[in-house]
Amino acid sequence: MRSHYDTVGKVNSRSALGWLAVGAWVAIIWLALPFATGILLGTLMAFTLEPVYAALVRRTDRPVAASLITTITATLIILGALSAFATRFVTQVVALANSLRQQLHTGGPLNSWLDAASSWLDRFGISVASLTAQLEAGATAIASRSAVIAGSVASGAFTVILELFFAVLAMHLVLRYWPRMIAGMVVLSPLHPEHTRELLAEFRRVGRLTVMGTIITGVAQGLLATIGFWMTGVPEPIFFGIATALASLIPAVGTLLVLVPAGLYLFANGHPAKAIIELAWGALCVVGLSDYVIRPRLVGDEGMPAVLVFVALFGGLKAFGLPGLIVGPVLMALAVAVLRLYSADQRQHHREA
Repeated sequence: MRSHYDTVGKVNSRSALGWLAVGAWVAIIWLALPFATGILLGTLMAFTLEPVYAALVRRTDRPVAASLITTITATLIILGALSAFATRFVTQVVALANSLRQQLHTGGPLNSWLDAASSWLDRFGISVASLTAQLEAGATAIASRSAVIAGSVASGAFTVILELFFAVLAMHLVLRYWPRMIAGMVVLSPLHPEHTRELLAEFRRVGRLTVMGTIITGVAQGLLATIGFWMTGVPEPIFFGIATALASLIPAVGTLLVLVPAGLYLFANGHPAKAIIELAWGALCVVGLSDYVIRPRLVGDEGMPAVLVFVALFGGLKAFGLPGLIVGPVLMALAVAVLRLYSADQRQHHREA
């Protein structure tokens, strides 16, 4: 009798402990949720930089030092490059807006070109005076609100710093302790140990693939845009090519933030044919080829239908903003991996039955 009660007591205790473990996971996730994006991006960066870390470990035989060197160096390079580019970008945008505003004044090249095209525009019900006024107002707003934009960026600096802190911390911990993390998650996971290992391996593989795919796509768009800027005579084509590469983080529409102002600049300086060529090159090659051919092939999985790749990219962007371009494909790949494991397990179960 006592043995029966002892068994029941152990079962109840184990069940209660299981529910407490679930509650602990919920509490951890709830507390980490505000910084989940930074933690996830840091983890994926760690997967991407793992070959560099492994090479440093082999050379120095000091895993902690290798992890710190990899993490700090990558962070400084990214922050330094983004800071320098952001400063130059704001300067260039303000200069371009001022130039466009001057060209729109009476007697300016762009104003003269619009006057010449007035008969053609009137057929479509477009008022040249109204269009000129709107363009000039927009250019004036861009030129005069640079301080407001800078203030908005500064107001969100604290949140960005926290996200960066957790990203750097996650990068270091994953580089240093990923095998130990796998062992711990295998013990805590309710899944079969082999299934847990397969999902974690898929998470690591897809995370690295997604980050590298995003980077390679951005470089490709930057190179293609630079060629277009050079062919049409846009000043500083390399700088604006880098701007296009960074803007490519937003599929389809992000590159337009650079391509359209470049086209307007060519129009403003009396080169409408070059402007049309530049915009057509941007639409067909920079946007079409890169976003709809190169990116899905790099980010997608060979076994994943193309429609799911596009859902992952644009659905992630809609749900999470810019980080969704990386989060979306990772979540989709993990969901597909779970369904594959479940399907294989069900087939095995039916064969055994």
